[in-house]
Amino acid sequence: MTVALIPLLALTLSHPAEAKKAPAAAPTTTVAPVAAPADPAAARTQALALWGQRGDEAKLREALTAYEGVLAASPGDKDALYHLVRGYYFLGDGHLTDKDQKLVVWAKAIDYGNQCLATNADYSALLSKGNETPDTAARVFTKDDVPCIYWTSSALGKWAKASGIALTLRHLPTVKAYMTKVGELDPAYYYDGPDRYWGAYYSAIPSFAGQDLSKSKDYFDKALAAYPTFLGTHVLLAGEWAVKKQDKATFTKELNWVIAADASAIPDVQPEMEAAQRQARALLAAIDDNFAN
Repeated sequence: MTVALIPLLALTLSHPAEAKKAPAAAPTTTVAPVAAPADPAAARTQALALWGQRGDEAKLREALTAYEGVLAASPGDKDALYHLVRGYYFLGDGHLTDKDQKLVVWAKAIDYGNQCLATNADYSALLSKGNETPDTAARVFTKDDVPCIYWTSSALGKWAKASGIALTLRHLPTVKAYMTKVGELDPAYYYDGPDRYWGAYYSAIPSFAGQDLSKSKDYFDKALAAYPTFLGTHVLLAGEWAVKKQDKATFTKELNWVIAADASAIPDVQPEMEAAQRQARALLAAIDDNFAN
């Protein structure tokens, strides 16, 4: 299953000023209130322990509830907000298969991500003036904001794409601005995440809007050179570049390599690596949908 950005994307790329005239509304969701724990320190310890077991969907959900308790006890807690935006993103990307359920948890991720970004007082001040948008205000982010920027951008991109054409167009400038800022502040973040993003981006956009498979491959190669055992990059290379290039041999080789790889090669992200293996199996199962012959 490939990431398909629609042809009208060219309008967004050609007329960035329009994004300033009509700021895109962020998705909204109702997050059920969680009572503050009696012992916030113990709750944080429990949340972190559960986070380490996020490869199990039930444990991930417990971790998210625990971090929501931490946040209730300490509003604006940046560590809790980071875990919530990343955790709800992973719940949708790595565990759920139903589109409607994915949309719900990605909307929660965006909500917590926006709260996390708002902990930067300069960013919040710019937005409060009323003549700035999230993509223009992103200029004041610092390296301390990178985790929140990256995961908010990732969740917003997934949510918008799954929501259809109009929302993809409306939110693309913000996603791009956020990921550009991550690349400026910490290009190696999350196993060369910015290069991986641009690799996918230049394969996904249509040719008349700037698709460049050579540039895409260069970005993927940079990410793979930096972190060759990070499985997510191999999955995106196959699912995006190889499909657009109609390079069935690379598609099959990369995905079979991922499936056979050691998911514990990078212990900190073993749950995400195992999810990448599930995604690789799904892509191989749908190979006839992506290749003419």
